[in-house]
Amino acid sequence: MTNGAIRFGLCCIFKEQPIKFRRITAKYLSKFSDEEQRNRLSDICLSNSRNLLKALAFCYQHKIGDFRINSQILPLKTHPQFGYDIVRLPKANQIIQNFLACGEYSREHNIRTTFHPDQFIVLSSLNPDVVKRSIADLEYQAKVSQWVNADVINIHAGGVYNDKPSALNRLRIAIDSLPDAVRKRLTLENDDKSYTPEDLLPVCRDMEVPLVYDVHHHRCLNDNLTIRQATYLSVDTWNREPLFHLSSPINGWYSPDIRKHHDFIDLNDFPRIWMSMKITVEVEAKAKEVGVLKLMEELSFKKK
Repeated sequence: MTNGAIRFGLCCIFKEQPIKFRRITAKYLSKFSDEEQRNRLSDICLSNSRNLLKALAFCYQHKIGDFRINSQILPLKTHPQFGYDIVRLPKANQIIQNFLACGEYSREHNIRTTFHPDQFIVLSSLNPDVVKRSIADLEYQAKVSQWVNADVINIHAGGVYNDKPSALNRLRIAIDSLPDAVRKRLTLENDDKSYTPEDLLPVCRDMEVPLVYDVHHHRCLNDNLTIRQATYLSVDTWNREPLFHLSSPINGWYSPDIRKHHDFIDLNDFPRIWMSMKITVEVEAKAKEVGVLKLMEELSFKKK
């Protein structure tokens, strides 16, 4: 950690460091026999578990206090055709032991770890099968979270479906049905198209689910709250260190599309009120570790 109380976070992958997380598609995997499929999945999971420890070590060495883990760290884990129970993979014990070692490392070095599942996780969907698959994926990530000591599984609220109150009610029902391992880590995030902080705060308060405040999304999709108000109201939903997201638009705030992220963070986009707060700020910059380190250096210089 650096810059006072702020814990800066790196999201999922690296730009320049030789630390890679491997994936595989269902289409490619389908070319092989069942045995070869298991061998390939095992090899990728083992590689990813080793590289996660390298990622955490890089963060510690560079005073980055948080790492968001790629939600496909175990690729195709809940796929309807190729999904698997990890204990049935070759070298399963080594894979699990590696992830447990990551958890020990994160605790020992005070590195927070989080998950941010893919957009297909939609608990408010009108389709029960989508909700069922979403919950299965959240359960898988909760299992890995237990191994690696992750305290956040962050999701968006989903679509509006022409009826926001009904969609939010379905979200509440789905959250209420989640197993404890998911529920105690679950967070909601405001997005840039459908749900503002003002929309989600009542759900967060009622369901005791923290709000991950994304200030870029809030600037894209405004409500009646100022950044200051949204910041403090979000903090009030947390029973642990609050988590925020930060990014800058690739072509500035006067471009036709302000949603796309820049390689780096414009210092003007960093809310001044965050500077003295004890929070985690995950930096959603396309330049990844280069962008995080650049922001940390610039903020440190500005404070001097």
